[in-house]
Amino acid sequence: MKLKLAGLQHDSVVDGPGLRTSVFLQGCPHLCPGCHNPQTQNFAAGRWLDVTKLAEEICADSRVRRVTFSGGEPFAQAEPLAMLAEILKKAGCHLLIYSGYTYEQLKEKALTDKATAALLAAGDMLIDGPFLMAERDISLRYRGSRNQRIIDLPATMQAGSPVLSSLHSRGQEQLYG
Repeated sequence: MKLKLAGLQHDSVVDGPGLRTSVFLQGCPHLCPGCHNPQTQNFAAGRWLDVTKLAEEICADSRVRRVTFSGGEPFAQAEPLAMLAEILKKAGCHLLIYSGYTYEQLKEKALTDKATAALLAAGDMLIDGPFLMAERDISLRYRGSRNQRIIDLPATMQAGSPVLSSLHSRGQEQLYG
């Protein structure tokens, strides 16, 4: 199975907590004005890469066991990404997923789409919601607008409703001080 990639960034410190590998997916239906990654929006751009080869490349660096799925829109490629997530979880990776969809929208979609359900279940954190220029706030950690939430996915699955991660309300000084 293959994924359409916009790029891969090793040793990222801006796409979630800790040293991470960021997987940028190609294609996004949201087309948010002011998007941080507008080059990832076009579904026709990017390159195809085999999921197992990508997993091998990510796991080759034994120092990094934190991975971010960003976009484009990761849930636009839920099936191959769920397969990648399963491999990475078996390797002991922490998974953060960005999505322009809200958790509630994804949960609804997961009722009829097994791949969306599997990807949500594999994630550790979800940063949800579209980027909204009117809500833009450059002081937020890992997010671009105030409407976006940092959700603890395992706690959310257990509670049955969104549980915000402790990172959601922490300031930069608390994360790195």
